[in-house]
Amino acid sequence: MRLRALLDTASLGLTLLGGEDELERSVRSIMTTDLRDPSRYLSGGELVLTGLAWRREPGDAERFVRILVAEGVAGLGAGTAELGPVPEDLVEACARHRLPLFAVAEAVSFASITEYVVRQVSAERAGDLAAVVDRHRRLMTSGPAGGGPDVVLDLLGSDLDLRAWVLSPTGRQIAGSTLTGQGPELPEGRGARLAGAHLAAAREGRPGPCRVTLDDTAYALFPVRQDGREEGRETLLSEWLLAVEADIADWPAERLDLLQGVTQLIAVERERRDAARTVRRRLAQEVLELVQTGAASTEIAARLRLAAPVLLPGTGGAPHWQIVVARVEWDGDEGPGGPVAQALLEEVLTAPGTSGPEPSDRIAVAHTGDEAVALVPLPATSDGDGEGLRATALLATAEEPLGRGLADDGRLTVGVSAPVHSADGLRGALEEARHARRVAAARPGRVCAAGHEELASHVLLLPFVPDDVRRAFTARLLDPLRDYDRRHRAELIPTLEAFLDCDGSWTRCAGRLHLHVNTLRYRVGRIEQLTGRDLSRLEDKLDFFLALRMS
Repeated sequence: MRLRALLDTASLGLTLLGGEDELERSVRSIMTTDLRDPSRYLSGGELVLTGLAWRREPGDAERFVRILVAEGVAGLGAGTAELGPVPEDLVEACARHRLPLFAVAEAVSFASITEYVVRQVSAERAGDLAAVVDRHRRLMTSGPAGGGPDVVLDLLGSDLDLRAWVLSPTGRQIAGSTLTGQGPELPEGRGARLAGAHLAAAREGRPGPCRVTLDDTAYALFPVRQDGREEGRETLLSEWLLAVEADIADWPAERLDLLQGVTQLIAVERERRDAARTVRRRLAQEVLELVQTGAASTEIAARLRLAAPVLLPGTGGAPHWQIVVARVEWDGDEGPGGPVAQALLEEVLTAPGTSGPEPSDRIAVAHTGDEAVALVPLPATSDGDGEGLRATALLATAEEPLGRGLADDGRLTVGVSAPVHSADGLRGALEEARHARRVAAARPGRVCAAGHEELASHVLLLPFVPDDVRRAFTARLLDPLRDYDRRHRAELIPTLEAFLDCDGSWTRCAGRLHLHVNTLRYRVGRIEQLTGRDLSRLEDKLDFFLALRMS
């Protein structure tokens, strides 16, 4: 619509203060802002409404008008409800730059003008969906009319009847839309499957949006890419995605452009959230440097006392701590993987069942070279025994999607220390977590974790046995039994496993296998005959136990 049409609508309460020769300009959208520099939220053709809160001295008007003109806005409406008549320096600045200027009557709200313009522009465009993006842009600003990802996704639901979610690389729900009678939550496990499909498509070079069908439901997956970041295998592992419940096969280009615009607005929110992590990352970096350089425990403890209120506000005391170490490595690539490991560690340490990125506010992650190190606070009531993070549960939901993103040439390995009660234990905890990560790295798989509880077990030694030694050892003990089982279906291997698991108890083992004790004795005798070992001896029991574990 034209600016002249707005001026001719008496109910809008607009008075022209300058720019009569420019009233044929087209209004493509509308934006309300009191930011001193709203340029990042402008794309051209907007009618900008402002309450003038940005104006503190006469020179501010010239700077503000220059910004608007440079971004190609159609006109400026200044409210008179808060500060009275429009300042003369703003009138003069608009005249110099040929920017049409309107005074908005005190009795007319910006919301009324906004809704009118949105309705008119939408009607005149005959269903052009860019009008909805303009509304989203207005709601995503940091000014009084601002909102977050949930608000944007709710507009997708109310305006276009689309259910949509913002997901992390592990499938954790960050934001979701709500339709009447339907909640915003995805079915359990669906987020991880969608994230895995997105990462797999990205690694295969398929351009977004990606189409996928899960349990007879079609989804479109749009990457949320941040400006200034190069695309690559490292960055895709940390990017958010927008999942829309729809089959986009027959969508017009305008609707696809709309969703791409929504991802750009969500990317602004991602940048805002990332910026908030700066303080926590700096805290972790300072503590890590103190620990690695051998600083005095009193100095480390003082730094921890500063970190505790930031990570656990309102706890009333310094918590205990746990160290988690992660590393991302690529086959044949010597480049540092610390930054992507840092982003992934921040994600996997966030409770899988929580929505929104705020739970990660209690995690501080630093990186150095190829390694990321997390400083995780535990409640002050923890005694450190059996509490804290467990390696087995840490990657439970992240393993599937990240494994698909790492594809055939990347690995994520994680090590977890035991909880420590003071600064004195941090150096040992760091080494313990690094050692546990090396244990994880010795295992097969693209995503692996190991914890402190494994370092006091024989499990610690098994991954470091050379492959040829492992094969020779297991073959010498188990191959005769496997061959006999294949020929006679005697089930000697299952019998051996059960016998060892029952600590050599004939009665318990026979009961577990539903055998008579004499039958069990016959089978054990056959095992000893075929291998030349004696299962009454501790050494031979241990050899069989290790052979079964290594096989």
